[in-house]
Amino acid sequence: MLCLTVSSTSLTALSPALWFSFLCEDALLPSPQNISILSTNMRHFLTWSPVTIQGETVRYSVEFQGEYEREYANESWIPICECSLITATVCNITEDISATVAYNLRVRADTGARRSQWGTLKGFFNRITTSLTPPPMKVIADGYHLLVELKDMGPAFQFCVLYWKKGQESRMHWKMVKDVSSTVHLDTMEAGHDYCVKAQTYVETINRSSSFSQTQCVRAQGGRSLWLVTAMISSAGFALAALTLLFLAWKTSKIFQYSCCPIAVLPDTLVTFLFCFIVFMVMYIHSSMGQAKKKQTYAYEDLFVPV
Repeated sequence: MLCLTVSSTSLTALSPALWFSFLCEDALLPSPQNISILSTNMRHFLTWSPVTIQGETVRYSVEFQGEYEREYANESWIPICECSLITATVCNITEDISATVAYNLRVRADTGARRSQWGTLKGFFNRITTSLTPPPMKVIADGYHLLVELKDMGPAFQFCVLYWKKGQESRMHWKMVKDVSSTVHLDTMEAGHDYCVKAQTYVETINRSSSFSQTQCVRAQGGRSLWLVTAMISSAGFALAALTLLFLAWKTSKIFQYSCCPIAVLPDTLVTFLFCFIVFMVMYIHSSMGQAKKKQTYAYEDLFVPV
């Protein structure tokens, strides 16, 4: 602290204004410095450098002035209740910046016994300058359904989602999503094809959009597994049919043996006929199932013909 030595005559000669100047110089705190705004995705924070006074706790108060206060309310300032006499050097002003107009903000330091002058933000702040980021998202292939999960970023946000079949970027589809409380269904996919998705945020109140997110691609599930299941069922059916025919042939031979010729052994020609009949039926069933499987394979391969 700077000490001043003055005579009584000099003190008497000092004007009241100069007296106040001496007193205030010793009583005022330094004003907060480096006042700035951090604004991302419509969330706004006022920050400043701390005022350090050894042995004392410094608190801060924040006020704002909007277009209405400047032009119609005699340039008055409105205190932000949540940021009155706080010890932190950051203030969330999101709720107070409620219109897309130019705002001015200021901060004052206070120790209870002493206060600083107001430190004011250099220039004005308009929420239209907020930085918008692409939405966090997750693309899901649920069977043949193309789904996307988007993170809820607040009621002011909408999402423009683009999706397309890989290799057909010129035929993109888009969907505007407002409600992200659940998974969003985008499209029904073709088996074995890749589908890609990207999204951007949009805020209607400021009429601005973010850049697009990184593209995420997924493949439609179920094509190959369905074919394997069909092949397994066909093989099991063929085996069951062959066993059934063998059992029926054996049962038929027993019936012939005990009803027609209970003592005599069946002639070799009849046994040969039954054997040939069984072999013929087995081969016929096998051939029929092979033709059906081949048609199914052709139909499946048609899905992968390049467009």
